[in-house]
Amino acid sequence: MLCALSGEAPQEPVVSKLSGSVFEKRLIEKYIEENGKDPVSGEDLTLDDLLPIRSARVVRPRPPTLTSIPALLSTFQNEWDALALETYNLNQQLARAREELSTALYQHDAAIRVIARLTRERDEARDALSRVSISAGAPSNGDAMAVDSESLSAELVAKVDETQARLSKSRKKRPVPEGWATPDDITTFALEASNSLPISQPTTLAAEGGYSAIGGLEGEVAIYSVEADKLERSFSVGEPVTDSIWEGSRLFFSTAKGSVKVFESGSEVASFSDHAGPATALAMHPSKAILASVGADKSFVFYDVETLQRATRVYTNAALTTCAFHPDGHLFAAGTDAGEIKLFMTGTGEEAAAFSLGAPVQAITFSENGFWFAATAKGQTTVTIFDLRKQGDAAQAKVLDIGSAVQHLAWDYSQQFLATAGPAGVTVQQYNKGSKSWSEPLRAAVSNALDVAWGPSAGKLLVVNSEGVISVLGPKAES
Repeated sequence: MLCALSGEAPQEPVVSKLSGSVFEKRLIEKYIEENGKDPVSGEDLTLDDLLPIRSARVVRPRPPTLTSIPALLSTFQNEWDALALETYNLNQQLARAREELSTALYQHDAAIRVIARLTRERDEARDALSRVSISAGAPSNGDAMAVDSESLSAELVAKVDETQARLSKSRKKRPVPEGWATPDDITTFALEASNSLPISQPTTLAAEGGYSAIGGLEGEVAIYSVEADKLERSFSVGEPVTDSIWEGSRLFFSTAKGSVKVFESGSEVASFSDHAGPATALAMHPSKAILASVGADKSFVFYDVETLQRATRVYTNAALTTCAFHPDGHLFAAGTDAGEIKLFMTGTGEEAAAFSLGAPVQAITFSENGFWFAATAKGQTTVTIFDLRKQGDAAQAKVLDIGSAVQHLAWDYSQQFLATAGPAGVTVQQYNKGSKSWSEPLRAAVSNALDVAWGPSAGKLLVVNSEGVISVLGPKAES
């Protein structure tokens, strides 16, 4: 009969009611005082649960002082008892620590495997999205197109239809607005002001009233007052800006990280991350109710401007580089890096027509006459005027030779003046309805021009170049 704690024959043995183990009374009492549990079964144990074992007991003499051998032996026995109890506790703690460590290592290993699997699946999904080839109702060159399961809400579709009916009805009879710039005014355009802005790598220019916003690859945006010829303020978008639109009190930005951000009074009020790659361009519907973005992930997305939520998304078969809405709003044009310009029905997302430029499309802009649009491709020195009423090669109504590469296009509201911007400068191409001919009333040497926009009533031309300098062209004052 040995003690379960010390492993020796007990001098005063007791047995536990719970585990039936035998203990030295003094050792088990110390253990219960410290832990309150049975050291063998781990159950709660009290002194009342101990039963003494009746056996012949040797009466030990009273221990003398430590100067005698019996006294030393008694002291050593007590020390041994304490050491045995402590060793038992340490062994139990070590066993628990090993179990906890084993469990933690297993969980850590499992977490790493799950993270690795999710990362792999995410990368595979992104790769599949960038390579997706889609089919639908309107085939083009053997490739077909499919519309995502999302669709415009009935309210937005009704707004698109109402806008088309209202604008197309009044378009043919609409005169040139009173006070609009004349061809003679355009001919006299000269540099009125030039101001260097704190945008080191500008990419886009947006104009509204007497102000313009210039964004760049470093995520900074500068607000410039045209009348005062000064920088009003600046703020940060936080991501490289690829395109911008200024509508009312809101500024919309697309970024190289796939975001579309909405700012008001210099503060961000909404942000969307629907593109898997860079968001390359933006366009505003004539109703001002729908914002469109296109991206390198082969998709275009429509947003509800009122609710600031995504309305629909459509995937195509090529990365998209630029976009524009038809002035009636029923068509949406998107340029691809494969050199095609695809026209989609705004309400359904179905492809309606396709035109070819032969190189990645750089810029698209519609004429307010409703049946022309101008486009240019990367590296091309020409601007092609397409007629929506025709197909194939016959759709190319005119090819304007600018003489140098063209970066951006801007058609004015009166349908008369088409502005181009490129490394060699800015030009204005004019169409004369009477003679049905094109002329070039203006060529200005604004070096390394990146973007161009018309001011109110076409009375000014705003240009930003690659050095972050904004130039304002306007008619010369009579001497």
